[in-house]
Amino acid sequence: MIVLLGVVVVILGFVTRRNPVLVVGVAGVFTGLVGGMNPAEVLAAFGRSFADSRSVTVFAVVLPVIGLLERYGLREQARRLIGRLAGLSAGRFLTVYLLARQITAAFGLTSIGGPAQTVRPLVAPMAEAAAERSTGGALPERLREKVRSYAASADTVGLFFGEDCFIAIGSILLITGFVNSTYHQNLEPTQLALWAIPVAACAFLVHGARLLLLDRQLHREMALATAEHDLPLPKETNK
Repeated sequence: MIVLLGVVVVILGFVTRRNPVLVVGVAGVFTGLVGGMNPAEVLAAFGRSFADSRSVTVFAVVLPVIGLLERYGLREQARRLIGRLAGLSAGRFLTVYLLARQITAAFGLTSIGGPAQTVRPLVAPMAEAAAERSTGGALPERLREKVRSYAASADTVGLFFGEDCFIAIGSILLITGFVNSTYHQNLEPTQLALWAIPVAACAFLVHGARLLLLDRQLHREMALATAEHDLPLPKETNK
């Protein structure tokens, strides 16, 4: 029971608003030492956990690469590329990205996109540039955040409904394994993948329509923002 004191360390760390990574690390070291492990064994346990969960901790390698690309102008080049494409609005661009994300996820290529890999450094800046080109002016911060949220939603919806069309994805295998073992059925992953195709098509139609309506919303809200900005200030009345 004494090893459960590590949970107390985690609670105290979060209550005092300490760095979460530092809190978890200290709690792990404390739990190992209290459990009778020596420092070398604790370090070896951390190394084994990192190696066994490398698919989860791969962001530690991806994020510095993305940071270097942004430092050397990746976002600016993406905005410049979209600025050269006449007639491409934010909604149309994000709809194309949604379709591409669904198709690639349906073939099992789920890791080629994501909020860190593509949305923040590429998709969001390109959508912002397309929105500024179509509206004819710089976006206010509120509308800029709105475009970024729609860019993230296009990636999330495309991945969520596209990956189920791939028979070797974890969610499909989990469902078939649970149904076959619990209800003694003979459900094949191909059956679920085929039924996921019309669901993915419906998701594309629904969210694609929302993305295309984004252009109208941006034009309307830009007009309102411009009108509010151009309103004369009220005159002071003499008391």
